[in-house]
Amino acid sequence: MKKIAYTAVAAAFALALSACGGTDKASEDVTADNVEMPADEAMSSDAVATPTADDAAAAATDAAASSSDAADSTKAAADDAEAAANDAAAAAEAATKAAEKN
Repeated sequence: MKKIAYTAVAAAFALALSACGGTDKASEDVTADNVEMPADEAMSSDAVATPTADDAAAAATDAAASSSDAADSTKAAADDAEAAANDAAAAAEAATKAAEKN
C-alpha cells in the first residue's frame, strides 16, 4: 500500500514540476536571416573554398610522412616485443633448469 502511495506522490510532484516550467517559442527567435544562407551566397566563390593541386600534393606528402613515421614506430614496437619475448623465454628456461637442479 505504501508503494502505491509513494508512486502517486512522486507522480503528483513530477506533474507539478512540469506545470511550473516555462518555454519560449522557438519560432519567435528564428528568422530566415540567421537560419539559412541564400542560394546565391552559398554558391558564390567566396563561400566555397576550392582545393588546389598544391593542397592535394601537400596533403599527400603529409600522409606519406605520417605513414612512414607510423611504420617506423610499429617496427620499433615489434622489435621491442620480440626482445621482451626472448628475455621471457630465457628466464623461463633458466627457471626450469634451476627447478630441475633442486
